[in-house]
Amino acid sequence: MTIHAPRTSSPSLLAVSRGVAEARDEVVAKWAKWVAGRQPDGAGVDAAAMARLMGLIADLLVEMAGPMHREARDTWYAVTELYGRFAALRGLSAGEVVEDLHRLRELVVLELADFFVALPARQQLPTFFRFNKVLDSAVTYAVVGYTDALVTQMFGREGVPVPTADSVQEAVAALEGLEAEVRHLAERSPR
Repeated sequence: MTIHAPRTSSPSLLAVSRGVAEARDEVVAKWAKWVAGRQPDGAGVDAAAMARLMGLIADLLVEMAGPMHREARDTWYAVTELYGRFAALRGLSAGEVVEDLHRLRELVVLELADFFVALPARQQLPTFFRFNKVLDSAVTYAVVGYTDALVTQMFGREGVPVPTADSVQEAVAALEGLEAEVRHLAERSPR
């Protein structure tokens, strides 16, 4: 993790960051419920691990909108890539990974609509676009993680992409390491 000195974020992004923090639990609960409703039978990742990962993504959204966004960027990429790995373990298609993250975008935008509308008119669109750029990168890195996981599974199992207990344990161990990084970021965040 690269350590940069925090710099001042625009007041509009700080408002969005606070809005994400306030809406975090509700967004994660709605997102988890939606994802669980689409979960294929016999999926390889339990609901508790998925909820932890979704909460981590929401926590990082707060940091990505605030003054620690440069420092949080690498962790954001790693966490969203891990989301893609989890999707492969859950037996999803690449399109379903994209749909999962677009659902997150939809939930966050609906929750933050009042924040965006309350901004001065000249700040609304740039703030909205910057926030969407962060979510776009989540989609990109999740697809990268998904693809990498499938390739690894296929080469490791002679072309048969079936998740094993070891691959699930590795993904959960990676989640634990990333949770520690996010806690460290949150402790240093000057909010």
